[in-house]
Order: sequence, then structure tokens, then C-alpha cells
Amino acid sequence: MRPIPPAGPQRTLVVAQLISAVGDGAYYTCSALYFTHVVGMSATRLGVGLAMAWAVGSLAGVPLGHLADRRGPRGTAVLLAFATAAAVATFLVVRSFGPFLVAVCLYATAQSGLTAARQALIGGLVAPSERTEVLARLQSTLNAGLALGAALGGVALSVGTRAAFLAVFAVDALGFLACALILLRLPEVAPAAGRAEGGPRLAVLSDRRYAVVALVNTVLLLRMPLLSLVIPLWIAARSSDLGWLGSALFVLNTGVVMAFQVRAARSVSGLPSASRAVRDAGVLLLASCAVFALSAADLPLWGMGALLVVGATLQVAGEMKQSAGSWQIAFDLAPAHQTGQYQGFFGTGVAVARTLGPLLLTTLLLDWGAPGWLLLGGLFLAAGCAMGPAVRWAERDRARLAPEAAGAPVVPSPV
Repeated sequence: MRPIPPAGPQRTLVVAQLISAVGDGAYYTCSALYFTHVVGMSATRLGVGLAMAWAVGSLAGVPLGHLADRRGPRGTAVLLAFATAAAVATFLVVRSFGPFLVAVCLYATAQSGLTAARQALIGGLVAPSERTEVLARLQSTLNAGLALGAALGGVALSVGTRAAFLAVFAVDALGFLACALILLRLPEVAPAAGRAEGGPRLAVLSDRRYAVVALVNTVLLLRMPLLSLVIPLWIAARSSDLGWLGSALFVLNTGVVMAFQVRAARSVSGLPSASRAVRDAGVLLLASCAVFALSAADLPLWGMGALLVVGATLQVAGEMKQSAGSWQIAFDLAPAHQTGQYQGFFGTGVAVARTLGPLLLTTLLLDWGAPGWLLLGGLFLAAGCAMGPAVRWAERDRARLAPEAAGAPVVPSPV
């Protein structure tokens, strides 16, 4: 399998993803220290602002996805990429909490909408049998871009001046500006056919079965804050000599996803195989949590370090399985004429995990220790095993969600 897709829409999507991810990687590395150490914002205010922003972003995903369905996903994606660039550019002049809150809410809203519009683009430009592979490529590209951006952010951190931090924000803004221009090279995708007569405008909000599937997936997404937040704190609480290992485990995760996400997605080709992949992810995440729990024992440094590496390896294996399965499920259960709003709704799980995950997991794992890890692992296993029944239940009534009008599924316009 080629590491880079052949020329065409898939390659264009990959390039746009890479460029925007490099800027975001630098931003994520530097933003917290900039707003606390340079702007002078308290860590509490920063945390509250980010939580509020992602809460707003999670609410915006569905209507912006609906906009992509009605007005066309390419134009919507381009508009939201420009909006993201503008939001990041405002960080250059933010000097207090009020403007920061407005800017970060705009950033989270545009990012959530851009993700939904991009998914709708994939639904229109990529054959159903190839979507999971394309999403795996995009995930691999995302990790590569974040790694490159983190390296740029590291340079800014080592310099430590206001100008260095502002240069990072400028790079991120220019990255999304370039992303918007690159997306303009994609073929136009026709807007979806109108909704069924008398049907709700935002049908996904009344689709309880799809909501249950999205909720199960959100539980599994609680893995997201583990590597970036909880595990470094877990290590620091046990040994200052292993403080470097948190960064090393993050690099391990990034490298494995870059190298193996596409391969991990090969076995997923429909709802049954996707449900099995998510179930396997639950098993792997339970095993990962059990190994992390063992690291709480009184062990020599090399023993604790070895357990942490094993736990992180099991975690990234579960992450790749869960990602591949959830992508297939999210697309296959969404009506073809409402891909944007359904993807926007499914994507709210990421915002919820980012908002609630840090508080929940730091309390559960850092305060409870090994029992907390085992409880979290049991939750992952239960969610993984619940996905299959939830998907089968949601699959029963897909026919009723098809438009009554003679509208065809979204297809790309001729180039």
C-alpha cells in the first residue's frame, strides 16, 4: 500500500490535513505556557476557558455539519478553514481573559465544523469501500503533522520570548489559510437532496439509536487525555527520575499510529467487522489499564518503566482498533443525504472527552490509584462489548431515515 495516495482528491485531503496539523502541533505545545506565563492568565481561568470553548464547539458541530449538507461540503470546509485561521490570528493580540474566551470559542467552533464538513467531503468524494482507509491515512498524516509541529513548538519553548510564541500562532494561522486554499482544489460536491417531507431539519438530534452508538464511542474516547495529561502526572507522582518517559510515550504513540493506522484499518470493511474492531479495542484498553495499575506497585525504576511502555503499547493498539471501527460505524449508520450533521454529532464525543475527561480521569486515577485504573479498564471493556448490540439496534431502522424524495446520495460533480 502506497504511503502517499495517488494524485487526486485523496492526496489533496492528505496534504491539507498535514499542513493544518503542523500548525496545530506547534500551537498545542506552546499555547498553555504562553497564556499563563506571558499573558499572565491563571491556570484555572485557562482551563475554564478551554472547557467552555469545547462545550460550545460540541454544540456547533451538528448545525455546521447540516450547513455542509445543504450548501455543499467543499465550500463549507473552505469557509471554516478560513474561520479557524482568523481565530488563531486573534491570539496574536489577546491580552486578557475576555478576548481569549471569544477567540478560543471561535477556534473550537470552527474546528468542530471543519471536521464535520471534511467528513461530508469524504462521503461525497470517496467510495464507501475506501472511506475507512482514507480516514486511516488522514489520521496517520495528522499524527505526522502534530509531531512536526511539536518540534517547532519545542524551538519556541526553548527561546521563550513573546515573539517566539507569536511566531507559532502565525504559523498555525497560515497553515489553516493554506489548508483552505488547498481544499479549493477539490472537485465540487453537490449539496444533499432535501429532507423528507415533514421531517426535522436536524434529524440526528431525534435519532436515539445513533445517539446511543455515539455515547458508547464517547466512553471509549476517554482514552484521549490519558497520554497527554494523566500518564505524565502518574509518572511524576511516583518518580522524578522518570519524568522524561511521559514525552517518550507520547512519541511512541505518535510513531505507531503513523506507521500502522492504515494497516490496522484493513480488516474493517463493514458494520460487523467494525463492531468486532471496537470490541477488540475494549479488550486491549482493559489490558492497558491493568498494566498501568501494576506500575503502582513498589518496583525498581526499570520495572516501572517497562510496565509503562507495555501499557502505552497496548493503549495505542486499542486506539487504532477503536478509531478504525468507529469511522466505519459513523459513516455506515448515517443517511447519505445527512452525512455532515451526523458526522458533526458523532464528533461531539471528542469535545466531550476533551472537556470532561481531564477532571474525571485525574480524580479516578490519581486519587484512587490502581483500583481506579481497573475501574476505567472495566468501563472500556463494557463499552467495547456494548458497541455490537448498539450498532445492530441502530441498523434496524436505517431505511426510515432515507429521504422520501428521489434524491440520490451525495456524489462529486464532474471535475
